[in-house]
Parts: sequence; structure tokens; C-alpha cells
Amino acid sequence: MTPLYIVLGVAVVIILWVIGTFNKLVSLVNRGKEAWADIDVQLKRRYDLIPNLVETVKGYAAHEKSVFEEVTKARSAAMQADGAAEQGAAENMLSGALKSLFAVSEAYPDLKANENFLNLQNELTDTENKIQAARRFYNTVVRDLNTALEVFPTNMIAGILGFSPREFFELEEEAAKDPVKVSI
Repeated sequence: MTPLYIVLGVAVVIILWVIGTFNKLVSLVNRGKEAWADIDVQLKRRYDLIPNLVETVKGYAAHEKSVFEEVTKARSAAMQADGAAEQGAAENMLSGALKSLFAVSEAYPDLKANENFLNLQNELTDTENKIQAARRFYNTVVRDLNTALEVFPTNMIAGILGFSPREFFELEEEAAKDPVKVSI
């Protein structure tokens, strides 16, 4: 009778451990989804600001058509990106295009003094800061999830239950070192 109780006790402990591990992984996956949604909200805010910024600059520098097309193309690509890696690459392209746009604005003192332009720059700066904070939170959650998926014995349960690692949302080294500069 005693060996039966020992076997049942071990089985119960294993079942409870599997349930706890599953619940922990589900929680991490859901936190990752929430963190990505935060990034998505800020990126949409950024995408909404860009057309207004382009239109404002166009009023002063209409002959800079290639810059406007580059920004529009980069914005469109970023809006259609899917997944963290593709989104990161698209955001790098958009940041480069915005740098070109702000470089153009430097040549027009009247534009730099325009109140609408200054407000848009402030909004964009605020949005860039929020994207950076959301990206850090997302990458922290992804790190925690990926670590949980790699450690023994959780990795065995995670594989059986179909959990997979997530990608970090990273910017290229150059873009990370040299963010979009918004000067007032």
C-alpha cells in the first residue's frame, strides 16, 4: 500500500509542476503580446505624425521631392512589416528617411521657426522616446520568455506544449547609436 501512495504522490507533484510551468509560460507569452501591442500603438502614432510633418516641410521645400518620396516609401514599408525582425529593419529605413527630411529642414530657417513644424517635432521626439521605452520592455519580456524556454527542465515541457522563442525587436547598431535627431 505504501509504494502505491509514493507513486501517486510523485505523479501528483509532476502534474502540479507541469501545470505551474505551463501557466508561467502562458503568462510570459501574454506579457510579450501586451508589450508588442504597446510598441504597435507608438509606431502607429509615429506613422500618423509623418504625413503632417512631410506636408509642413513640403510647403517650404517643395523641390525636395526625392526626400518626400523616400519618407513616404519607408513609412509604407514600416506599416506593412510583420514580426519583430522585419519591423526593426523597416523602422531603421524609416529613421534614415526621417534624418534626410530633418537635414532638409535645416536649410530653411523659416521652416525651423514654424510653430506647426516645432509642434510636430516635439510630438515626434516624444513618440520616439515612448517607442524606445516600449521596445526595452518588450525585449525584457522576450528575454525572460526565451530564458524560461531554454532552461532545464522547462525546455522539455515547453517543446512538448508547443512554445517557441520570440524575436527581439532590435535596431541596427548605427541606428541605435545615432537616433533620429529632432532639433528645435
